Parts: sequence; C-alpha cells; structure tokens
Amino acid sequence: MNTKFYYLYQIDNYKFLIAEDNGFIVKVSLDKEINGFECKETPLILKTKEELQEYFMGKRKYFDIPIKFNGTKFQNKVWNVLNNVSYGHTFSYGELAKLCGSPKAARAIGNVCHNNPILIIVPCHRVVAKNGLGGFGLDINMKISLLELEKK
Repeated sequence: MNTKFYYLYQIDNYKFLIAEDNGFIVKVSLDKEINGFECKETPLILKTKEELQEYFMGKRKYFDIPIKFNGTKFQNKVWNVLNNVSYGHTFSYGELAKLCGSPKAARAIGNVCHNNPILIIVPCHRVVAKNGLGGFGLDINMKISLLELEKK
C-alpha cells in the first residue's frame, strides 16, 4: 500500500506542493510533482494547506504538523534548529551556525537553508545575511513578503 502522497494548492500568490510520507509532511515546495508519490489529497495534506492559508492570512504563528526530515545528520540538525525559531524573529547565518554547534559553518548553513524541503513551516526565510537580506532558494520577493507578513 502506498503511503507517499502529494497534492498541489494555490495559496496566496504561490502554487505549493505538499507531500506526505507515512503520516509525516516531508515536503512543502513550489514543485509541480514529486517522483514516487501518488497525487492524492489526504487529511494531513489538507490540514497542512489550511494551516498555511491561516499563516498567510496572519492568523497562525506556529504550525501543528508532524514533519520528518530526510537529510544528512548535519542538515537534519540545522532544520531542527530552524524549526524552533519564533515567528517574527530573524538571525544571521553565523548565528544559526553557532546555535547548531558549528560556529565556522555559516556558508554550509546557507546551503542547508537553500535546500530546505519544508518551506515556511521550517522557516528558512527567517535567516538573513549579517549585512542585509541574504539569499533565498526561491523567489527573493517571497522571502521579503514572508518577513513583512511576520512584522505585522
């Protein structure tokens, strides 16, 4: 029996793919499909969509979704630390590196953020460069709008 599902939703100005694997959200992205996953709306995927909609409406600051990371030990550590960053707070890649116990790994941290599989729920958009906005693996305007949303 297949336990890997995805569904596509238009939320705010973006078309999101939300993927579930065995009862955990494993991907929230702007992709159009995901290999090895069946296109099917499940209760968990629908709940994730609803929580993302609430976030974009300014009604949700925390997500109550079971997530699972499928990265290296270092990536998983960074994503877990990111997942605990409070709504509306930003910090630099260097600060995140220190929080992860790797104070000289700011560049590697940036790469891990760039490859974040669970957008918004794992808030890589809250990581900024020491002297400015920094990059974003997707549309930089999306990062700007997410940070502005969280300032309100």
